[in-house]
Amino acid sequence: MNLPNISKNRNTLSDHAYHVIRGAIVTLQLEPGQLVFESELGSTLGVSRTPIREAFRRLMTEELIEILPQRGARIAYMSKKKIEEARFVRVSLEVSAFKEAARKWNANDAAFEKAYQQIKGILEEHRKIIDEQNFDRFLELDESFHSAVFELTGNSTLISIINQMRGHLNRMRYLELLETKHMKQLVSEHEAIFEAITVNDEEQTERLLREHITSLEYCTPDLVKKYSHYFQSVE
Repeated sequence: MNLPNISKNRNTLSDHAYHVIRGAIVTLQLEPGQLVFESELGSTLGVSRTPIREAFRRLMTEELIEILPQRGARIAYMSKKKIEEARFVRVSLEVSAFKEAARKWNANDAAFEKAYQQIKGILEEHRKIIDEQNFDRFLELDESFHSAVFELTGNSTLISIINQMRGHLNRMRYLELLETKHMKQLVSEHEAIFEAITVNDEEQTERLLREHITSLEYCTPDLVKKYSHYFQSVE
């Protein structure tokens, strides 16, 4: 497990600890079922146990970590049921958010011009790293793209709900990336979706986004079989 030392970021230690640990869970550096301990993670990240404990609390609300009395904590197993539920919620909420972004898009507004440059930068970096096969960074940029579009809605409650439920689904998406390596396809889909948003085409935005979200869903059954040790044995 290769986690960065964050001891210099003393003003936001718990926040940094949360993001680092969550990232390690999503990219399976911390594997489902693995026991984790505040003292060990604190030593690895260069912080005391307090920021780790606070990060654990946040991860518990996302059901990514389970506290085991007298034993420490365990990375939650993946769950077919939770993945299906998260995918359903993702389609429902993200379609609404992206259509709202398309409806609101105004190229003459300085805020949207700033967002345009930000999202274009994300897409350019996304395409550049394809040849590197850097799946961790690819998934991070994928989240950055979706989050940047969410911000266009100005709906902080929606953003919070979507971000909280993505952890379970993103672990499956990471496995999908590892197995299919369809990185070019996913970047092209992002570019097409963003193009539809910038011309205020809500219908096209919805169609492309629905296809994007479900494009790798076909391989889920095979991945559940191949990585059965990551999943709950009884559901």
